[in-house]
Formats: sequence, structure tokens, C-alpha cells
Amino acid sequence: MSLRVVIVDDHPMFRMGVRSLVLSLDGLEVAGEAAGHAAALEVVAATRPDVVLMDLNLGGDSGVDATADLLRRDPGTRVLVLTMLDDDDSVFAAMRAGARGYLLKSASPAELERAVHAVANGDVILSGPVAQRALGFLTGARTGGSPFPELTQRELDVLDLVARGLDNLAVARRLSLSDKTVRNYLSAILAKLRVADRSQVIVRAREAGLGGAR
Repeated sequence: MSLRVVIVDDHPMFRMGVRSLVLSLDGLEVAGEAAGHAAALEVVAATRPDVVLMDLNLGGDSGVDATADLLRRDPGTRVLVLTMLDDDDSVFAAMRAGARGYLLKSASPAELERAVHAVANGDVILSGPVAQRALGFLTGARTGGSPFPELTQRELDVLDLVARGLDNLAVARRLSLSDKTVRNYLSAILAKLRVADRSQVIVRAREAGLGGAR
């Protein structure tokens, strides 16, 4: 039986190109398409695809948020990110949200075909250039403790970028989140660390070693 794929991307021409590519590959078919977060939830719920191809920048929406919501609704959903973004923050944010794979839009048709089948089979797959960096990050993460154990990993990601001096919009872009989501994370961080404002939380974060240059 063919694997059924849903394509989530806000660029109509790119969706058309991916659709044509998927249809040209043996054993794959397109179950549906969506241009944004809400539409993705609706299409996936209606079609129950084997794999969701998810871009991270969805116009005003975030593919990371969409991935997290899809997984909250159905933990069995298999999401393969297909994006232009190859920075560490985007990769880790997507994987923490529940994506099973991360592929760059520069990937070849053969790479896309292999990745779709791998994710459908329950494997985790990363595009070549990001795989080694991700492995190094995960290995390092096992050797050190969190400076703020009361915070989730995503909250630590936000706090680290805030401590570097980035504003909410810049943090949102780096983590492929919406500005509203970043504000919500920051409010939760302030409450958990029992500080009154952004300047105080930056001081606490830098004292704990966050905010350093990468």
C-alpha cells in the first residue's frame, strides 16, 4: 500500500513542486495540503496521513507550534520537517516539538523518499549536515545539569536567547515560534523563577551561565 502524505507549506508554488515530486515517487501519494497551522490540524485530522511534511515558517504561523499541536492531538502522528532552516535552534525546537525527521529543502528526491519511508516506519532521521551537530548537542546535554530544573527545555531555550539580548520577535524567529508563544513562555519563566521583569530574569540567567555566545 502507498504511504499517504500531507504537505504543509505556505508557498503555493513550493507545495505544487513537492506534490509533483511525491506523486512521481513509487509508493507515495498525497493525501492533502495545508498552508497554515489551523488548516494543517484540520487536514491531518480528516485524512490521517502516514507522514506530514511540515515547513517551519508558515507565514504568520509556526511549524514548530503546528507540530506540537498535531502531536498533542494524536501522539502517533509522524512529522517530517522540510525547511530551508538549518540552524541548531530550529532543528532542536522542531525535534523537541515531536518531529521524527528534519530534512532541508535542498534534499534530493531520493533523500526525500528515504526520509518519508523512514519516518513512516517509526525511525528518526536528520538531514546530513545537521545530524552530527544534533548528536554532539545531545551527548553534551547528558553530561551537564540544567541551571534551572524547574524550567522545561523549551523555556530554557527562550531564556537563553533572552539573556543574549534578543527581543521577543527575534527569539520567535530563532526558535520558529510565534511572538505570542514566546510571550507566554516568558511569562511562565518569570513566574517560575519568581522575578518581576525581563531585566531581572536576564541577570539571573547570565549569573547561571546562560546567554553566552555560541
